[in-house]
Amino acid sequence: MSVESPITEDEVKEVEERERPRSAVIFETIRREGEADFERSSPALFWSAVAAGGSMTFSMITMGVLQAHLPDTPWRPLVASFGYTIGFLIVILGRQQLFTENTLTPLLPTFYSFTRWRFQQLLRLWTVILIGNLLAALASSALVAFSGAFPADTLNAFDDLARSATAHPFLTLFAKAIFAGWLIALLVWLLPMAEGSAVFVIVILTYVVAAGGFGHIIAGSIEAMFGAWHHVISWSDVLGFIVPTLLGNCVGGVAFVAAICTAEIASEHDALRRHRRV
Repeated sequence: MSVESPITEDEVKEVEERERPRSAVIFETIRREGEADFERSSPALFWSAVAAGGSMTFSMITMGVLQAHLPDTPWRPLVASFGYTIGFLIVILGRQQLFTENTLTPLLPTFYSFTRWRFQQLLRLWTVILIGNLLAALASSALVAFSGAFPADTLNAFDDLARSATAHPFLTLFAKAIFAGWLIALLVWLLPMAEGSAVFVIVILTYVVAAGGFGHIIAGSIEAMFGAWHHVISWSDVLGFIVPTLLGNCVGGVAFVAAICTAEIASEHDALRRHRRV
């Protein structure tokens, strides 16, 4: 027995337009983006990664400028952390290739329909993007250190960011990086639903990364490399930051997002197939 709807047909259409898409729809959107990334050439990926690595420098610059101009109070880091979001806004809205975004996007097609070709393309994509990001981070951090574009108080703020980024033992850096990888991969998962609110989603989640002191492999490497160029930390400290942070970001993106999302969608498809048999 059918129940008559209390709203008009036009209102029914409006309800359907306002309904949030199922997880399967978001999954398929990101999966297709991952498949498209597999088809991109290595030079195209590399130069996009170089652009992203350079753009991420503005996270450190904006944080440092804010920190240098704020009073030395307990709440100063909470306000300065908003500067961290700038690099991510440029990279994500500009569709540049950032390593942590790719802990989710190309993993979904790889996990969901594993083939040797997809796995090889995943390794190629990760390698090219990571190298491009880090080379740009190395060059842009040197530019900040030696260009003379920043006054002494701002350079001192950059020094503080470098010390803060690297001032933890291996396991602590690894654990902090897991949360950063988790949040950035979740950011990618949320963006297809964000539509006109994409800027707010990017700002909110990346702000949490900064405020929580969670290590991001590219943003944090820029801070650490600046510190090495500026002789406030050593290059071995930079390496000591990169290794656990890279591992933690990957674990956060893979274990807590990609695998879970894939398992959820696979379960939905299994249930749908069983329903069709009935």
